Amino acid sequence: MEKSRMRLSLITALAGLTMLSACGYGDGAPARPRDRENDEFAESGKLFGENGLVLFGGEQNNAPEGAALGVNAFLWRASLDTISFMPLVQADPAGGVIITDWYSPPEAPNERYKMNVFILDRQLRADGVRVSVFRELRDAAGNWASAATGGETGTQIENAILKRARQMRIDSLAQQNR
Repeated sequence: MEKSRMRLSLITALAGLTMLSACGYGDGAPARPRDRENDEFAESGKLFGENGLVLFGGEQNNAPEGAALGVNAFLWRASLDTISFMPLVQADPAGGVIITDWYSPPEAPNERYKMNVFILDRQLRADGVRVSVFRELRDAAGNWASAATGGETGTQIENAILKRARQMRIDSLAQQNR
């Protein structure tokens, strides 16, 4: 019994060392190719050059060249504004993903909602945002069970986001023209 336990420990240790050595560190790893962004980072010590990273405002993303956010800043901000009453679990501006936690409206404590918002484009377009809405109801035993949402709920939230984004864009242009 003792020999089999030692053998198992030895095999486990060897397997762990093998996996760890497969990770590699430095030796034989390909060097990162040199380009303008890498050189600017090395010189300035800032990831996105001298001006840093600008997430919001401006024509599209108003990010410095090389920062390349994948989403439209107006859609991003409008999405956050529109669902600001819900607690956030994740907000990734580079990937354009916003995931909320469950939210129960005060007037319906046995009902809760969760949303996933995806910004799909760098342009302010009608098909640049997608919203998925999830709904659960609490039964008599206190357990939550999935329930259907109205088919138009996600579309209504998308339209509210688009309306807010367009207004932000108009306001931004008005400020630029002053």
